[in-house]
Amino acid sequence: MLKNLSARRDYLTSRKDRLAGGRGPRPRIRFALGALLCAGLPSVASAQTAPGQAPRHTPYFALYEALGKPEGWKISGTVRPRYEALGGQFRPGPAPASNDLFSLQTTLFAEYDTGPVRIGGELFDARAYFHRRGSNAIATTEVNAVELGQAYLGFDLADAAGAGTVSTLTVGRFTQNVGSRRLIARNQFRNTINAFTGVAYDWQNADKDKLRLFYTLPHTREPFDRRGLLGNGVAWDHEGLDTQLFGGIVTKSGVFGGILEAYGFGLLERDGGSPLEGIQTRDRRLFTPGLRLFRAPKPGRFDHEVEAIYQTGTARDTAAVTDVTDVPVSAYFVHVEAGYTFDTAWTPRIALHYDQASGDDRNPGRNTRFDTLYGARRFEYGPTGLYGAVQRANLISPGIRLEFAPTADVDVFVEYRGLWLENPADSFAATGVRDRTGRSGTYAGQQIEGRVRYWPVPRSMLVDVGVAYLAKGDVLRDAPNAPRTGDTIYGSVTTTFFF
Repeated sequence: MLKNLSARRDYLTSRKDRLAGGRGPRPRIRFALGALLCAGLPSVASAQTAPGQAPRHTPYFALYEALGKPEGWKISGTVRPRYEALGGQFRPGPAPASNDLFSLQTTLFAEYDTGPVRIGGELFDARAYFHRRGSNAIATTEVNAVELGQAYLGFDLADAAGAGTVSTLTVGRFTQNVGSRRLIARNQFRNTINAFTGVAYDWQNADKDKLRLFYTLPHTREPFDRRGLLGNGVAWDHEGLDTQLFGGIVTKSGVFGGILEAYGFGLLERDGGSPLEGIQTRDRRLFTPGLRLFRAPKPGRFDHEVEAIYQTGTARDTAAVTDVTDVPVSAYFVHVEAGYTFDTAWTPRIALHYDQASGDDRNPGRNTRFDTLYGARRFEYGPTGLYGAVQRANLISPGIRLEFAPTADVDVFVEYRGLWLENPADSFAATGVRDRTGRSGTYAGQQIEGRVRYWPVPRSMLVDVGVAYLAKGDVLRDAPNAPRTGDTIYGSVTTTFFF
């Protein structure tokens, strides 16, 4: 997501697509050790955000240049260690009161351009170490070792769709960012990356109006057994007709001083899996239409964003084998944001925002909990990984955000959110904390987070330090399954190296 370094100032003042994302003495000590370790190691945020997209800057050390700048090739790689620690656990069940984790993500991307056809591929390698025994932190969101995440053919169709247009066709395995990234995204903060197999068509005219149509089979990451995850086992991800994701998005520029997006996505899912292991699902059959109107931040002017999403179809309440009842789905999500960027030193931007996502109303004849599909959330709701308390489900959350860039090599933000449940009888967001009677009320608490990013080696190395504090409210303290662990504090240190 990072722009060309020569346009770094524009990026820092136009952050509409900004990156996603314990209490005792032991977590603090281990966090300090982890911070020292990560600060001394090279790490990377994802260099590619779409099929065939190479990094938009040239690092001081570039693998492509080291290989002699082979004609027609794009070659790049990333390595990203991260240390994170959490105290005052908010999750119920076997989760330890405090936990820490060291994760490592590596990618290697290559593409050869023959002229009308591009041949590309990318290896992913995501591993996790040193987590607390008995922790439920290790899952396919953290571990996916040695995986061919991208392997595609890209056909450049030039103006085949009309004079003044440009269109491309991508076939194979690829990653994708669609619209606001709230429903379909290539993960930036999370250790593992969403990938899809299928076909995608992209079109753009001279006025920057765009169209994207796609039909894909989302990858099921493996291994998903406990032994394989703990051992960072290598198992080939698979895709199949058991899960299908498809749809389209139209982008129109020059609407109310900004850009208008209209889209509709379909998801068809059924129980299935690999030949050796079956996968139980909620058998979701969802249609998710939405509208988004936004104006990107720019110094000396106001910006805005409004996105409204509706979700309909059928699904089961759980993925249990015994749950064979499909119920109708009716859910929604709304995001509203207004900001202003000052045309002064540090280009500070202040923004007010409001999010509301439906929760399940416990009506046995329907499901009203919003499903964010394959979306990302770090850029909006705080770090994921060991944290990740907030997501687009059963949520009412107003907030305020301040971001600024003291220099071209440093950017900072701080954010405050109030947290309420949209439905008091459903579990709050991603916490799993629930009072089925609704007697604990709707107040979940307050979240304060901040992040500082610094380029000690411009174009090559990025250090990212983030913290989050969750002051628990009535629901997270008093619900029957809420852990009695006090408020939650989280911190992470990541270093970034592009090559």
